[in-house]
Amino acid sequence: MFVSDFRKEFYEVVQNQRVLLFVASDVDSLCACKILQALFQCDHVQYTLVPVSGWQELETAFLEHKEQIKLLIKQDDDLEVPAYDDIFRDEEEDEEHSENERDESEPPEKRTRLEEEIVAQTMKRRERREWEARRRDILFDYEQYEYHGTSSAMVMFDLAWMMSKDLNDMLWWAIVGLTDQWVQDKITQMKYVTDVGVLQRHVSRHNHRDEDEENALSVDCMRISFEYDLRLALYQHWSLHDSLCNTCYTAARFKLWSVHGQKRLQEFLADMGLPLKQVKQKFQSMDISLKENLREMIEESANKFGMKDMRMQTFSIHFGFKHKFLASDVVFATMSLMESPEKDSSGTDNFIQALDSLSRSNLDKLYLGLELAKKQLRATQQIIASCLCTNLVISQGPFLYCSLMEGTPDVVLFSKPASLSLLSRHLLKSFVCSTKNRRCKLLPLVMAAPLNVEQGTVTVVGIPPETDSSDRKNFFGRAFEKAAEGTNSQTLHNYFDLSVIELKAEDRSKFLDALVALLS
Repeated sequence: MFVSDFRKEFYEVVQNQRVLLFVASDVDSLCACKILQALFQCDHVQYTLVPVSGWQELETAFLEHKEQIKLLIKQDDDLEVPAYDDIFRDEEEDEEHSENERDESEPPEKRTRLEEEIVAQTMKRRERREWEARRRDILFDYEQYEYHGTSSAMVMFDLAWMMSKDLNDMLWWAIVGLTDQWVQDKITQMKYVTDVGVLQRHVSRHNHRDEDEENALSVDCMRISFEYDLRLALYQHWSLHDSLCNTCYTAARFKLWSVHGQKRLQEFLADMGLPLKQVKQKFQSMDISLKENLREMIEESANKFGMKDMRMQTFSIHFGFKHKFLASDVVFATMSLMESPEKDSSGTDNFIQALDSLSRSNLDKLYLGLELAKKQLRATQQIIASCLCTNLVISQGPFLYCSLMEGTPDVVLFSKPASLSLLSRHLLKSFVCSTKNRRCKLLPLVMAAPLNVEQGTVTVVGIPPETDSSDRKNFFGRAFEKAAEGTNSQTLHNYFDLSVIELKAEDRSKFLDALVALLS
């Protein structure tokens, strides 16, 4: 159903019910869940939280609770939506009867008027066929491409704001949800900047402080601020050198997988005048005199090396005077906790741990997530370097293809959909920076990684082309379905992200051949 008034048609409907809350395994969904939990707690709404990683788990969970589920659906009659037959009535049979009657009973002087009516009816049928053709085209475009709209967390925060129940914590979760979309390239830069502007006004409203002593901040307070900060992953919790080496943006433009790229990095550091001893130690331990103007120094040198977008609009949060995190730090940490490959923990355990890390009372879990994120980012750049140096990225004609082997170091870190998608996007960006083939720069990427060696399955992900004008629409979901149907390949389209599927390794060759034929 379509909801025009989110407060009236959604929240007030479920407010007096016991709610069954299904939450997907991505950071934006977790943030939306946290906001809803806070609203439910405020209004004393009972709810059951069920994490689901795909369509199968969603169906299983629904069947388990179906005896208690009451679907609250507003009928079309209430919405005053006209039926299809009310718009276009099929009048062909009526016309046949009426024409026979007219031939027998109507006088000759009315024939001209009847002919005009027949012409009008013919035009109406033509309009109906044109309407149906446009409808088919619209549905085809809608189903062919996969793209993302406004962050779920932002929608939930907007609901809280409309009800005057928005809190600083809710605002921070909305910021993290939006940043998750940006980190994973789910939205365009224009959409990100627009939504940042919306949230910035809320940040100013919630975090306004006068400079007098009465409004001085307490030691354990929470403060959100807008930042024009560096585009470096986890640099405030890492060393500057490690962050430069393991951030996709800088690693791709320096081409750090090559000897020449490593030399360029050294030249970049020398241009800034930063000693290696300072750069390679933890950021928090660097000299204060260097940290004061660090952002400006890095941006100035980055412009000389062709990196015009070294700084970005984002937000940071302070917990008291000691703990500071950028929104992207929290995204990486939460994602790493949720997709942790440790054998001792189940998917539900990872979900709960990731959800807890978003609360300010569980900073120890957030710091654990940061350490896992560092490991993930290191492994990402090592695999990218390996793929580019050994020419594992090959052109299949209409798309690029790369397959990770079972023995690849740390490949287990990339068996989950979000981690593999992020690796694939970073690999494509790095490949575009490294290749001299103009045609290959405009191609999408299909990447496969081992999922379960015993069952002989691989995870396959499709990434749209890396261009400045990209609208972030992904066509691989529909293409994967067609290729699997045409070859009877054993695939499982279980993930909510349609561009990620599971495939039997033995069917990989015929599946790829069908995909090439389909996209050529």
